[in-house]
Amino acid sequence: MKVLVTGHDGYIGQVLVPLFKGAGHEVVGLDSELFGGCGFGEEGTSPDRLIRKDIRDVSASDLEGVDAVVHLAAISNDPLGDYRPQLTDDINHLATVAVARAAKRAGASRFLYSSSCSLYGAHGDAPIDESASFNPVTPYGESKVHSEQGLAELADDDFSPTYLRNSTAYGVSPRLRGDLVVNNLTGFAYTTGKVFLKSDGTSWRPLVHIEDISRAFLQLMEAPRELVHNEAFNVGSTQENYRVRDVAEIVGQIVPNSTVTLSDQAFNDLRNYRVNCDKIAERVGFQTKWTVPDGVRELYEAFKATGLTLEDLEGSRYMRIKRVKEQIDNGRLNDDLRWAEV
Repeated sequence: MKVLVTGHDGYIGQVLVPLFKGAGHEVVGLDSELFGGCGFGEEGTSPDRLIRKDIRDVSASDLEGVDAVVHLAAISNDPLGDYRPQLTDDINHLATVAVARAAKRAGASRFLYSSSCSLYGAHGDAPIDESASFNPVTPYGESKVHSEQGLAELADDDFSPTYLRNSTAYGVSPRLRGDLVVNNLTGFAYTTGKVFLKSDGTSWRPLVHIEDISRAFLQLMEAPRELVHNEAFNVGSTQENYRVRDVAEIVGQIVPNSTVTLSDQAFNDLRNYRVNCDKIAERVGFQTKWTVPDGVRELYEAFKATGLTLEDLEGSRYMRIKRVKEQIDNGRLNDDLRWAEV
């Protein structure tokens, strides 16, 4: 298949593209390269063709001959979403639906959307499946709800959207993110000897490695249409739900000479949800390969091999909100997150 991947240069995209190419698919990458220069280790495999463009500017001509779209590009987390709430809706919701309309006009039959379990928001301790109500507590979570609703309106006999509600991601990538809970706790443990909890650690999170997210995209794209048409799937493993404090304990056990430390400003995080991921296993046979302890070991070894420092971890290369603010402050990026004219 010929597949267009938006956000191919991002945290997940850098792992997903080589996986798709290894499976024999032709990959076209589309990215504004907002985080170009934020590399960690070796670069990933490049797409067969590159389009440097903001998703707000995508047209049907960009998708000519494409069979499927994997839509990863977005304002990628809660801090960035909170920074510009209206812009988050413009990019994560309105632009997503516009890309889907362009794909439909161009004749692409499959559209796989990178949604998030963040749309469940505050749900408590009982495990929930895809039928659960939406209760987002951030602009990022709200944008995912609105996107799924907008995409569902486009579903018909010729255009088949699928919604991958990813658990909270972790793992090593050539576009490493230091602002994700497993990555962050492991990074602090390695660089300071402290597994630094910024919340009280009582909230639940479903967690999934980015390689497993990428494998889920591939498996759902290749699945028979009737099994995935206009369907949502929680992506992860039902067994891989953890309280944040339990993740911290795992990190403390794996990273040598590290101890769990609670911030003086520790808060109760409203984002609290456990998810059931049985549907994706039962419908298409998907199973994750990674566990959180495995991921912490991978991150620790990678941080050790690259000599990660606390300055690196907390700097703009790995913290998305800091990168965006830095680019705005130096005049390279406009307030609407478009590149400034040269």
